[in-house]
Amino acid sequence: MSISLPNGAIIAIASGYGASKAVSAITNANPGVATLEASHGIVVNDYMEVTSGWSRLTDKIVRASVVSVNDVSLEGIDTSLTSIYPAGAGIGSVREITGWTQLQQILDSGSNGGEQQFLEYQLLEGDAQKRIPTVKSAAGLTFKVADDPTLAGYILASAANDDRLQRAIRITLPSGAVLLYNAYITLNKTPSLTVNQIMAVEVTLSLLAEPVRYAS
Repeated sequence: MSISLPNGAIIAIASGYGASKAVSAITNANPGVATLEASHGIVVNDYMEVTSGWSRLTDKIVRASVVSVNDVSLEGIDTSLTSIYPAGAGIGSVREITGWTQLQQILDSGSNGGEQQFLEYQLLEGDAQKRIPTVKSAAGLTFKVADDPTLAGYILASAANDDRLQRAIRITLPSGAVLLYNAYITLNKTPSLTVNQIMAVEVTLSLLAEPVRYAS
């Protein structure tokens, strides 16, 4: 059992991507192993955005743990359950993330959405309702950022707000643990104007997949 404080966490936005590389197969294993096209350029510890026929995998940001010629292990991604990851259906592509830019001067953060939804029902012969979990609501993160439009992170968030292209997000915790998200980024460019309070803007992440977490 342990508890942690987020103090000192560093948040970065993907600032560069390599060319998309085709994935011809992904094994049903723990971790799943993707077969990439020749000359893919992926090496151990590279971060990748995955596009896959498997809905539970597509849009996730993952790290390469083992590279053997064209076979790349997707660290921490268990694709062994064929009811969720049907054999042969995981083909798609990956894009290497080639650069990161820190989002600086974060004053506060919060999360929203992600709540489990349920179907409630009652059988005619029953005297109590039952429920089945269905989907989770759309999830997001928000960051209150001290206003400075000259900072590289602000500039990148502004570009993402304008072009509406998804970006990878990496949160590095003080422990060295890493959280990886893929999201659409929006920026409210109007700073707050409250007496005796720091002028701030709001950056919102609309998440595309569940986060991937690595211990270090």
